[in-house]
Amino acid sequence: MSKIKAAIIGTGNIGTDLMIKLMRNSDVLELAAFVGIDPDSDGLRRAEKLGVPVTAKGIDGLREMPDYGDIAVVFDATSAKAHAHHNKLLTADGKRVIDLTPAAIGPYVVPPVNMSAHLDAPNLNMVTCGGQATIPIVAAVSRVAPVPYAEIVASISSKSAGPGTRANIDEFTDTTSRAICEVGGAKEGKAIIILNPAEPPLVMRDTVYCLAQTDDAEAIRVSVRQMVDAVRAYVPGYRLKQEVQFEKLGPNDLAGIPGSPTEGGLKVSVFLEVEGAGHYLPKYAGNLDIMTSAALATGEQIARLQEKALQ
Repeated sequence: MSKIKAAIIGTGNIGTDLMIKLMRNSDVLELAAFVGIDPDSDGLRRAEKLGVPVTAKGIDGLREMPDYGDIAVVFDATSAKAHAHHNKLLTADGKRVIDLTPAAIGPYVVPPVNMSAHLDAPNLNMVTCGGQATIPIVAAVSRVAPVPYAEIVASISSKSAGPGTRANIDEFTDTTSRAICEVGGAKEGKAIIILNPAEPPLVMRDTVYCLAQTDDAEAIRVSVRQMVDAVRAYVPGYRLKQEVQFEKLGPNDLAGIPGSPTEGGLKVSVFLEVEGAGHYLPKYAGNLDIMTSAALATGEQIARLQEKALQ
């Protein structure tokens, strides 16, 4: 099988980690361009050493590269604001765009939940790191029982939050909250992110709370375990920190919770840890690892479908 050519825009932590993952692990994608705006960035220098065609002239430099016409898939790991401009140009040029920013121009994609539903979309949004880690769990609960409310708390090391992440905190909470509902299946959703300054840096931790309208705790437990296994297929460092916790709640316990049913329900608490693979970033940066892993899994599936269509 011949490889489909791809480009990465953004030479920061996420873009550089994605570059190394793609080059090491992908049997269907070939990195044809690595694009930034800072010629002195570590990512751009690494790409040059690895023999990857590079440009420090941003999206305009990418479009001027001699092999641009052969590139089918473009990963954007810049910022929500920059992505809006990039997307207009790339989609007009017929490129499939995978968005690792919180711009949310295209449909939200979380690979084990809904990837197959959007593979024909011109732009696919990878939600956020917190969304990639927690929305599969919300979906695991909601496929067993109605979920009137879900809340997630993503705690990441401050050292793993670069300028792009810090500039998009508001977009993070808004995008993740909406995706909890649109992808996870909850009626109402809330997202919180914590930048933990602890030294030594702590591995990404995520907490998922769901209110489920069911008494079948075992069905939820099994569904969550199955979903964790599905995520681990492309993020080996994704794991439960302890068994799923349940608490029976009555109507009086639900005051202030949006959309709460009058008859109460089960409070489901799931505690996760995401350790990175250590390809480019420290292993504590699981928040970045899960984003790049999810984006690569999505890009590879697009490449497989495109190759199949050409046969």
